[in-house]
Amino acid sequence: VCAQTTEPCVRLRISLSLSIYPDDYLVHMEVALPSAFREKTWVLGGIMEIQCVTAATPVRNINSTQSWISNLWTGMHVQLALLALGAFSVIAQSPGCQLLGTTVMPSFSQEGQINLGGEFSLHEKPGYSQNLFTVKPKTKDCQGVNFREFRLAQTMVFAIEEINNRTDILPGVTLGYKIYDTCASVTFSVQSAMALMNGYEEMLTDTSCSRPAAVKAIIGESGSTNTIAIAASVGLFQIPVISHFATCACLSDRKEYPTFFRTIPSDYYQSRALAQLVKHFGWTWVGAVRSDSDYGNNGMATFVEAAKQEGICIEYSVKFHRTEPEKLLKVVELIKRGTAKVVVAFVALLEMNSLLEQLTVQNITGLQLIGTEGWITASSLVRPSSYRILGGSIGFAVTGTKINGLKDDVKDFWEAAFQCSVTKETSSNYKTPCTGSESLTELKNQYTDESEIRITNNVYKAVYAVAYSLHSQLECMPQKGCAKNLQTEPWQVLDALKKVNFTLRTGERVFFDGNGDPAAKYEVVNWQLGPNGAVEFKAVGYYDATLPPGQQFVMSPVDMAWAGGQKQKPTSVCSESCPSGTRKAVRRGKPVCCYDCVPCAEGEISNKTDSNDCIPCDLEYWSNEKRDRCVLKTVEFLSFEEVMGIVLVIFSLFGTCLTVLVAVVFLAHKNTPIVRANNSELSFLLLFSLTLCFLCSLTFIGRPSQWSCMLRHTAFGVTFVLCISCVLGKTIVVLMAFRATLPGSNVMKWFGPPQQRLTVLAFTLIQVLICVLWLTFSPPFPNKNMKYYKDKVILECDVGSAVGFWAVLGYIGLLSLMCFVLAFLARKLPDNFNEAKFITFSMLIFCAVWITFIPAYVSSPGKFTVAVEIFAILASSFGLLFCIFVPKCYIVLLKPELNSRKHVMGKMPKKSL
Repeated sequence: VCAQTTEPCVRLRISLSLSIYPDDYLVHMEVALPSAFREKTWVLGGIMEIQCVTAATPVRNINSTQSWISNLWTGMHVQLALLALGAFSVIAQSPGCQLLGTTVMPSFSQEGQINLGGEFSLHEKPGYSQNLFTVKPKTKDCQGVNFREFRLAQTMVFAIEEINNRTDILPGVTLGYKIYDTCASVTFSVQSAMALMNGYEEMLTDTSCSRPAAVKAIIGESGSTNTIAIAASVGLFQIPVISHFATCACLSDRKEYPTFFRTIPSDYYQSRALAQLVKHFGWTWVGAVRSDSDYGNNGMATFVEAAKQEGICIEYSVKFHRTEPEKLLKVVELIKRGTAKVVVAFVALLEMNSLLEQLTVQNITGLQLIGTEGWITASSLVRPSSYRILGGSIGFAVTGTKINGLKDDVKDFWEAAFQCSVTKETSSNYKTPCTGSESLTELKNQYTDESEIRITNNVYKAVYAVAYSLHSQLECMPQKGCAKNLQTEPWQVLDALKKVNFTLRTGERVFFDGNGDPAAKYEVVNWQLGPNGAVEFKAVGYYDATLPPGQQFVMSPVDMAWAGGQKQKPTSVCSESCPSGTRKAVRRGKPVCCYDCVPCAEGEISNKTDSNDCIPCDLEYWSNEKRDRCVLKTVEFLSFEEVMGIVLVIFSLFGTCLTVLVAVVFLAHKNTPIVRANNSELSFLLLFSLTLCFLCSLTFIGRPSQWSCMLRHTAFGVTFVLCISCVLGKTIVVLMAFRATLPGSNVMKWFGPPQQRLTVLAFTLIQVLICVLWLTFSPPFPNKNMKYYKDKVILECDVGSAVGFWAVLGYIGLLSLMCFVLAFLARKLPDNFNEAKFITFSMLIFCAVWITFIPAYVSSPGKFTVAVEIFAILASSFGLLFCIFVPKCYIVLLKPELNSRKHVMGKMPKKSL
């Protein structure tokens, strides 16, 4: 605006209101304008109103209204304000540009050929004075010395001095520094960033605006929120910002923060590593506490997402800020009432100090705290009363290494600054002890504590990253100097930083990825008591995101301390683990980690603890009693070993033996009238078929196979047809015999023995033909029936073709019906021993058995189906045997006097049997 003008300039003061925290101040910036007027500019709720008064003209009101959505302090909004003010012209009458505001001076500075900026919270918090917008703001008032930040600032100085003393990096070039104290305030962070860009001179000349930025890069800040403000402010001016401790994953957004780099891993990795850590120890029910800042909110949001993926439930997730004591009390009360024994504390160090104080006051112990790099290795938390609260805490810390010479440099600096001796050694240049900072000699604080080397090392790497980028951009050669002009621009340093890749003397490699982040590597740290009783931050594992999945998180096999320093690992679950054989059933309205253990249903198992679902067994398997293993189902079939099988075998063999015995009796008395009168040839054939009928029932017993299934049905069908054919032949013989006694009848010559044999053979061959067709097209086969029982497999013979099966039975039924009808017609023929009566009765039993068999066969399950069929075979066989042959055997054996031709021919008086 004013670089090319010849008019005198005045100073315009622009105040931007920041509403991040209630106690923050206005940011005041000075800009030069080509005009001669008195002005007043203020911002209210994002609205800018400008009133201009010149010396030569009346009051002119120029209203420029610009509404901002967020981040009113960014450089882009400053540019918008300048564009609005540059839309009018005035007449210059003032002799020069005078700074109206207060000059912001660095806490430490050393001019060099190339200067680097640094921002550290050397004080813990700003004062509590507020701007009322009616008087000129007071100078910043900070409270509480932050020894860790002071150490970090001194590390930056040490690194710059070390580089200046080296000849292999930036030979012939001297680096300077300007280090500002931000008092952990966003307002002061932005104010310091503006000062690092513009300088801090009282008067501006015509060439002031064309001068390069005061620094080429800025190291800092430690907090994510402050760093976001700095990166957004200076990003438009292409000034690199390298943070050593800002871990918010939001800073990896290259569109929002194109000039940001860091030497500490992003919380994107730490949050996920924390979820894996919690999962590793079997904690599924945790509480979550976070800082109400960009660091805490973004980090906890990523952790919650990762925890959900790992199956971890969060009982509560609360936040607070160090300036909100009432909210902190509510957080502590919620922790006290909670049932979770593990608390993930994603908080910054200052918030952790406040939380620890309240936990100590209210005596809340027994909690397993999971920490982040923000506080897990902070020695300021180690107090006489803190170990019972923080003892056994586990968390991730950035890797660190020893920086040679830093310890002596820090001690020398402190002694030189305060003209006192830090140690009691006689080699010190100062004999008077540092009476105002006794903690430096009697206690280990963050300034002298070597455990803080982790963060210190990040500052050291950040300075060297800038130095190596300058070394590359200036085309420097060791021992020879640099080829390019030292008047380099910040954007050139920015481009060089994107390509930087070097190894420190400690062996640590430094580089940045496309988002300005380093490789994510952490150590798992555990609070333990050392041999001397002092608290140690012991490394018990590591996390390395550069390794393949599954190898990134590793815990070392070492002893660990747990909640409050206990030896036993605490348990933190909403519900106890479900044993094998059960599944988890989520309680209504509760998180998924709160569940009941429900036994698996029959036929389902769970063979591991905490199963979400039960696994159904395969078709041929069934769950055992504990529901934790699938076992083969019991195979059921009618076997020879079981009682029912043995009984049926006995009856079958008994029938066979009885039939053979009858055959022997008939054979022994084959010449007697009663045997000869009953057609002995058909009788012996009938006895033979009955024997086969009794024996064929044995084929139904035992484990079914392909051959046994085909044999049992075909043998049964053929033998029974043979048996019924013989009975039918005997019935026809009886009818023909009495017809032959009529005068002029010659029927018997048409139904003599040859015709009888042919009839039996013809009837039997028809059944054989049916069986052949059945076996050819769809034969019976063994089948595993699983319909009747869930826990059993019924091994049975499937008939294959139902048509073939019922055709066989139907043919037997047809022959039986014919035999019954003919026998019934011949029952009253004159004879003392009319065989038709007994055949009628036997056929009546036969038909009754098989008619009853059909519904029983269809409804009986499993092996009982086979038993019903065997029973029908045996019952019908015994019926035929007893009804047809027992009366004859009775006469032959017990009533031989009746075994005469006269009696058989009806010549004797009738007697009842």
